[in-house]
Amino acid sequence: MGRLQDKVAIVTGAGTGIGRACMEIFAREGARVVGCSRTQKNLDETLANVEREGGEGFVVAADLSTPEGAQKLVDAAIDKYGRVDVLLNGAGIGYSWEKIQGHAGTMGAVTETTPESWRQVMAIDLDSVFYMCRLVIPHMQKQGSGSIINISSILGLKGNPDAHAYTAAKGAMINLTRSLCASYALDGVRANCVCPGYIDTPMIESHIHLFDDEAIADRYCAMRRTGKPEEIAYGCLYLASDEASYTNGSVMTIDGGTTARI
Repeated sequence: MGRLQDKVAIVTGAGTGIGRACMEIFAREGARVVGCSRTQKNLDETLANVEREGGEGFVVAADLSTPEGAQKLVDAAIDKYGRVDVLLNGAGIGYSWEKIQGHAGTMGAVTETTPESWRQVMAIDLDSVFYMCRLVIPHMQKQGSGSIINISSILGLKGNPDAHAYTAAKGAMINLTRSLCASYALDGVRANCVCPGYIDTPMIESHIHLFDDEAIADRYCAMRRTGKPEEIAYGCLYLASDEASYTNGSVMTIDGGTTARI
């Protein structure tokens, strides 16, 4: 307990899945947490979980695919706590986004993806990271310290038959993370990336059933199962903490062995 004691952490994508797990675990470890997603109801549920365990924080509903949404979130965190020690960029869309009315085709191959769908995925999965980093890094520079954790994906490390906008955005996030390290390391700002495998979250709920077949599960993951959101969140906790003081520009793969073999 207390690995993030007295730190202030912004967690985007905090309404569900990995982001929710990170916000809850960060709070449990002593951080004051500021959660953000688009949906107020989901955020309220996350905050209730935090407060039930004695944690402190608040939530902001905002669209981080716009500069205005990011500004709203960062302003709220600074107004309340005066600093940001940890920025976890977990907001993003995946296969579940296709199921939402009006978003069909966002997870297709290049020839099946419209320019509008491409921009939509890039705005939410990649632009949001840029908007948040450009606002938070100056505060971290003033403090002389800070940890940025970007949630990418194993699909940012390798090719895929579909989800081309998604894989492009996640791959770009990895190299952006390395560039942040190269630029701001001497300011005391660390930037690292986490690449989850197949995690049991709403984002990939349409594909979870594939793991019911043992042969298919073995093909997807050496451990033959999906991961849990908290299994990713504990990796993020390490990167957020002072224990990771020499961990900078790294790409941490947490995938049960999916990318360890051909």
